[in-house]
Amino acid sequence: MIQEGVQCPEQPALRLDLALVHYPVSNKNGETIGSAVTNLDLHDIARAGRTFGIDTLYIVTPFADQQALVRDILEHWQTGHGATYNPKRKDALSLVRICNDLAEMYELVEAKWQQRPMILATSAKSNANQLDYAEARRRIFAGEPHLILFGTGWGMTPEVLAEVDALLPPITGFGEYNHLSVRSAAAIVLDRVLGKH
Repeated sequence: MIQEGVQCPEQPALRLDLALVHYPVSNKNGETIGSAVTNLDLHDIARAGRTFGIDTLYIVTPFADQQALVRDILEHWQTGHGATYNPKRKDALSLVRICNDLAEMYELVEAKWQQRPMILATSAKSNANQLDYAEARRRIFAGEPHLILFGTGWGMTPEVLAEVDALLPPITGFGEYNHLSVRSAAAIVLDRVLGKH
């Protein structure tokens, strides 16, 4: 249910971007690594983003081979055979932009909105610096620019999380297992902050 006082316009003018961070992220041992881009993440998060009306999906990776993979996927669906075979996939993937690092992305987003966005991160762990979904939803529908970061691997590094404005609460079920795919987590988060409930 949408909480009282949180409006959900029929066609909201959202200023919301997502970022899929492949570096710097942690591995299961807590070491800083760069993770590989996956075809499924690009497709599924772009489709979820297009469904809910986000502006841009940034793919953050400094690795030339990974950037080339993203470009190959986009080329196939934007201008290759995929563009005519599945125009809806072309539409969704038009949201994707590649960034070398977080600093470059932050500059692009701030220049686009002409102000610094509120930067939110996601994590499977609870954090003292949390912003609940209802308040995030209220701020987004009020027209404030927001950027939500999703980590790959075993999550974004502590250094990245220390620089964001707040973290969204972790998505939890009833068991101890808590290892959602990032594309599943992105869809759930988008539904919580933008969905018509």
